Amino acid sequence: DACVLPKAAGVEMVGAGGNGWRTRMSEHLEQVSAVNWFEQTYPSARMFAIPNGGLRNAIVAAKMRREGVQKGVPDLFIPDWRLFVEMKRANGGSLSPEQIDWRDYLISIGYRVLVCHGFEDFKRQIQSIAV
Repeated sequence: DACVLPKAAGVEMVGAGGNGWRTRMSEHLEQVSAVNWFEQTYPSARMFAIPNGGLRNAIVAAKMRREGVQKGVPDLFIPDWRLFVEMKRANGGSLSPEQIDWRDYLISIGYRVLVCHGFEDFKRQIQSIAV
């Protein structure tokens, strides 16, 4: 059985039985790396994050829902490219039913949606569609 120690500064320590420990970047650090690279590589294109994830206390979560925050909306948006991006860890991480619903809806109304498994996958997919 794999064991995961608590995150420290966005890095998880993962152990798998007798295989020892290794680190893996959290989804947070993968996204930070992606945003930093994108802003440096495409300075004229604007990108913003959609704060729909993370742990919040019940009062803040209820307030945000009333303000329109929705489960499953992708993490990033690049308006000029009509592109939404859902970030996942490089290893692991899958779309929730809400994320699948949003992805399918956005595609049906003409947006592009990428699901990127880590920074390197984000970089590869962005370079393949760069405008």
